[in-house]
Amino acid sequence: MTSVTERTGTQRRGGEVSEALAGAVALARDAAAEVAGGSAVGEHEGIACEAENTATHYFGSRLRGYRGWQWACVLSEAEARVTIDEISLVPGPDALLAPEWVPWSERLHAGDVGPGDVLPVSDDDERLAPGYELIPGDEDEFAADLPIGLGRERVLSHYGRVVAAERWESGEHSPDTETAKTAEHHCGSCGFLVPLAGSLGRMFGVCANEFSADAQVVHLEYGCGAHSSVRSEQAGPGQRAGTPFDDHAVDFESAPGEEPSREAAETLAQ
Repeated sequence: MTSVTERTGTQRRGGEVSEALAGAVALARDAAAEVAGGSAVGEHEGIACEAENTATHYFGSRLRGYRGWQWACVLSEAEARVTIDEISLVPGPDALLAPEWVPWSERLHAGDVGPGDVLPVSDDDERLAPGYELIPGDEDEFAADLPIGLGRERVLSHYGRVVAAERWESGEHSPDTETAKTAEHHCGSCGFLVPLAGSLGRMFGVCANEFSADAQVVHLEYGCGAHSSVRSEQAGPGQRAGTPFDDHAVDFESAPGEEPSREAAETLAQ
C-alpha cells in the first residue's frame, strides 16, 4: 500500500491506496488526454485517496486561462482491475479563481440607475413606511414632521430620513467642504435657498442659483461665493473678489545681453 497525505487546496482527506491505483499514472494521463487533448495535460502532480479502493491522480493543466488548475482523474479498483470513474478540471492550490459572487443589490452605487433601468424596492425596505400609517407618538422628535401620504402608497420612514440626512451631511455640499470653509456667507441666510418641508428642512434646503449648486440639496451651513448677499462691487458672475493688481509697481529688467524694448524703456522712465 502507498500512503497518501492531504494536498492543500485540492484534497479533503488522505489515506492509503493500493499499488495498482498508485501505479496507474499512465492510464489516468491517457484518459485525461482523451477528454482534454494531449497538449492540455501537463505533468503528474500527485495522487489522493478519495475512499476505499478509490484514488484521484492530478495533472497540471496547460489550457490558456486556467493557470494553476489541474486535471483530476478518479480511478477505482475492483477484483484486481483498475477502471476510470471520472475526469474533471479542478482548481489547484495556486489556481486563479473568479472573485466571490456578490448579489446585484450589494453592487449598486449612486448614479448606477440609467434610462430604461428598473430598480425594484422590497416590501420590507425600512427606508419607507405606508402612506396610511398613523403618526408615531409624541416621544418621536420626527413625529410632527412625518409627511402625509397625499395619495402615495409609501412615504419616507423615520429611518429613511435619518440615513438621507447622514448621506447629505457628508456630501459635496456639506459644511466640511473647502468651498463652505472659505465662504463668507452660508446657505441658511441665502435668498436662493428653497427650504425643505418637515424635519429635513431643519438642516437642508435646495439651491436655486443657476451659477452655484442649482437644484442640489445643500446643508444650511454650506456656503459659496454666489450668496445673495454678495454685491456687484465685491464680485460679479464668474469673477473673484480680491485686491486689484497694480502693474505699475512691477520693475522690468532686461535679460543679460539684451537691450530693453522701447515699451519697457518708456515704462522704466516713468
